[in-house]
Parts: sequence; C-alpha cells; structure tokens
Amino acid sequence: MAKNTSSTNSRKMRRRGSIDVVDAKVAVDLATAQTYSENVFLFVPNIIGYTRILLAGVSLYFMSTHPKYCTLAYVISCLLDAVDGQAARALGQTSKFGAVLDMVTDRCTTSCLLCYLSSAYPAYAIVFQSLIALDFSSHYMHMYSSLVTGSRSHKLVTSDVSRILWYYYNDSRTLFFMCAGNELFFVSLYLVKSINSPIGLGVYSHYLAGLTYPELIAYLSFPVCLGKNIINLVQLWKASKILVGVDLAERAIAREAKK
Repeated sequence: MAKNTSSTNSRKMRRRGSIDVVDAKVAVDLATAQTYSENVFLFVPNIIGYTRILLAGVSLYFMSTHPKYCTLAYVISCLLDAVDGQAARALGQTSKFGAVLDMVTDRCTTSCLLCYLSSAYPAYAIVFQSLIALDFSSHYMHMYSSLVTGSRSHKLVTSDVSRILWYYYNDSRTLFFMCAGNELFFVSLYLVKSINSPIGLGVYSHYLAGLTYPELIAYLSFPVCLGKNIINLVQLWKASKILVGVDLAERAIAREAKK
C-alpha cells in the first residue's frame, strides 16, 4: 500500500515538473531584449495597472486632507481592477507579470487605507492590523501553493480542492461583488469621519435619526466584508494544507529513493 502511494506521489511530482520552467538569467535577458511590438511592460492591461498605482498614490496624498479627492481617486483605482482583466483577455495580453502586478496593487492599496483607519479608529487598530496580516498571508501562501503545484494561475482552483474558493475565483460576478463590497466597507468607514449630515431617515424610526450615508453604506457592506475575510481564512487554511501535502509527498519520494 505504501509503495503504491509512493508511486502515485512520484507521478504527481513528475506532472508538476513537466511544466516548462524558464531559467532566471534567460528570463532577464528576454525581458531586456523586448521589442516595442511585443513588450509585456507596455501591454494595455499593465498600463491600466500602472494607472491604478498612480490613482492609489493620489488617494493616499489626499487621504488626510481632502476626503472627496481621496475617495474619487481610490474608487476609480478599484474599479479599474475589473477592467484590466477584461482587457487582457480581449486583447490576448494575459501575463504573469500583469497578474502579480494586479494582486500586489490590490494588497498594497487596501493595506494603506487600513493603516489610515487604524489611526482614525485607534480603539480598533488591532482589528485593522489583523485584517492586513490576514490579507497578505492568505494571498502569499495561496500564490506560493499554486506555484509549487504547477498551476498556471492562482485563480485556477478546482472544486475538489475547495468549492468555496472555486466559486469565488471562477465566477467573475462573485469575485467583483465580494472585492467591491469589501472595499466599499473600508471607504465608508473612512468617510464616516468627515460626513456628519443625517440622511433624514428619522421619520421612519428614531434609531435612524442621525444616520449618515457613509454609516448606512457601512452597515450594508459589512456582511460582504465579513464574508470576504472568511474566504481569506479558507484560502490560508487550504494553502497551508497544500504546502504540507507537497512536503509529505517530497519526503515520501526521498525515502523511496534511499531504498
């Protein structure tokens, strides 16, 4: 039984190793020698990615002084996140660089806003810090587990690995809804500090008398934010199990080779 398991592990390892691997020095030379007609750095979706970074920088610059400018730049940057992927597929310009650029921009932009919220809501600083740690760790481990198992993309999750992650990554509407709702909750918390005008719902209930638009949006988007971070926890746990499984498979192969 153990021998059959080792043989199965060996076949799986060979399939993983059969994916073409480009030497790092060769990759650097290829990137240096790019022509204008085939320059990955200048792919349209990657240019959209650079625009997102610039807009994120603008939002950070105005974050403590001009809430309207900050929010406008931040929201446009987030909305462009849905555009770059569509552009990549439509133009045949999907790339590993673009996928990583997109993920890094998402992580850094959200983290910067959460850092600001930590100072704006000092009593909840530990919560925002924990969300930053969870976001980075879950996505890093998920990306790394995808690489070591030979996946072409971190979004290629099969239902037998995790039905939750499969539905999250393979349905574009679900992915957009969860990411947008998550960001909307954080942006509304940011705007709560600068918008104090009630929206006039006091006529329906005295509990709603002082409710502002940002507070209303925060209440509505909180369940989405909670769901998104539960998915992050699932992603972290599944990635951890995959990495441990790869370790066990490699150790079994090493033991078999010594016999």
